[in-house]
Amino acid sequence: MTVSENKVIKNVFVSAGENYLKLVDIYFSNEINRIVSLIDQKIPWSEISDIDKKSAFIEKLAIPPAPEAEKIYDGRFNFLIPGAVDPHVHFDTPGYEFREDFEHASTAAAFGGVTTVIDMPCTSIPAVTDEENFVVKKNVLRERSLIDFAFWGGVRGNDFEDGSDIKGQIKKLAKLGVVGFKVYCLSGMNTFTDLTYEQIDETAEYVNQTNLPLAVHAEDRNLVAFKVERSKAMERKDWDAYCKSRDIQAETEAIAKLIAICGRTRTRTLIVHLSSQLGLNLIRKAKQQGIKISAETCPHYLTFTQEDFTNPKITAFLKTAPPVKFESDRNELWNGLADGSISFVSTDHAGCDPQKEKSSENFWEVYGGIPGVEHRVPFLFSEGFLKNRISLEKTVELLSVNPAKYFRLSDKGSIEPGKHADFALINLWKSEKIESGKMHSKGKYTPFDGLIFNSVVETTFLRGNVIMNRAGDVDAEIGYGKIIK
Repeated sequence: MTVSENKVIKNVFVSAGENYLKLVDIYFSNEINRIVSLIDQKIPWSEISDIDKKSAFIEKLAIPPAPEAEKIYDGRFNFLIPGAVDPHVHFDTPGYEFREDFEHASTAAAFGGVTTVIDMPCTSIPAVTDEENFVVKKNVLRERSLIDFAFWGGVRGNDFEDGSDIKGQIKKLAKLGVVGFKVYCLSGMNTFTDLTYEQIDETAEYVNQTNLPLAVHAEDRNLVAFKVERSKAMERKDWDAYCKSRDIQAETEAIAKLIAICGRTRTRTLIVHLSSQLGLNLIRKAKQQGIKISAETCPHYLTFTQEDFTNPKITAFLKTAPPVKFESDRNELWNGLADGSISFVSTDHAGCDPQKEKSSENFWEVYGGIPGVEHRVPFLFSEGFLKNRISLEKTVELLSVNPAKYFRLSDKGSIEPGKHADFALINLWKSEKIESGKMHSKGKYTPFDGLIFNSVVETTFLRGNVIMNRAGDVDAEIGYGKIIK
């Protein structure tokens, strides 16, 4: 054992492909040093899938002597994943901190097994659209995050209207270390307006020169505007009018045009928060044609349908853009995760003060956003893996491996020597009811309130230090998180 190898987490299961596991001890400092297998053979999940089976398995083990290290963590035969990466969050610092802030949101992330987030450029004032604004945000966030974070850069309609040097801004932001660029086909923000398809095409050309991805909110502005105007003319203020204005056609029309742009410019393009089966099928076909387009979806699209808006307890809490769709869409999104058509699950974490912004009788005025960063990891294990919708290996890929690879976060996303010692210890044999009042984000509300997830994040490590532990014993506090490029 080397001098720097001063910690070990013992007796943990890790993924060994498909629904198989390995039992290991992991030696680490701030990085992973080595992984020691405790038994030779792979273990099928079916052999330890409930408490009784797991106990019987442990009883038969010849437990090796306790490893030597300055600090020993007992994993208690729970499942260890690489620290989860959430590539789509709105943590709102600076500028929108009346809704959310990095202190609360990064704490919520740690409680959800997330060690790295990528923060969107639009819910910041100033928006992260040029070098000066990037530096402002970077300086503001010093000592304000519990977890590691990276930035999206952005391109706005405002920038085109102001005659900004779009190409120059993109080039400078890429050098500063943004992971990609975000644009909107449809935006409701005056400080970050949407682009025409012609402007997106021009932006894609410039982004392609950086070899970074272009992320797009895909809802067609003209289709939505027409339907909104029609509904308001009829004095409709209900959730159904909102959903009908931002329907499947609005998403698919935008996706089709973005596929054409992606195919022409060969820019790596990411459709964010995909919500529909038809949109997914367009992406599948484009991928088969060699077009460099990918997609993410979110837990709310994998759980709820428009039927759930009839539940008055969550009607306002469920509002997002795009809205959730129908049962067939929900089911096909799960299939898209299983077959690899959808690359990862993000949260689009976007909280608010629900008393102020989720209480209007006029649904058009209700804030659209869900604070989900705390719930994504247990959700996907509970509703994905444990319900046989996706394999254990696929679950880890969607949460950690795939986003780290896509955004080239070379130190993150996998458990192997040389990588950051970022871990989340998951109890797959324990259940927990989601309670809004116990959330760690600033806005304590969720449409998942009252649902039971059959997995629990017990402990989270970032670069070798415990940043969350259900027992309360931690090694690091707010300010430990670093910006990564």
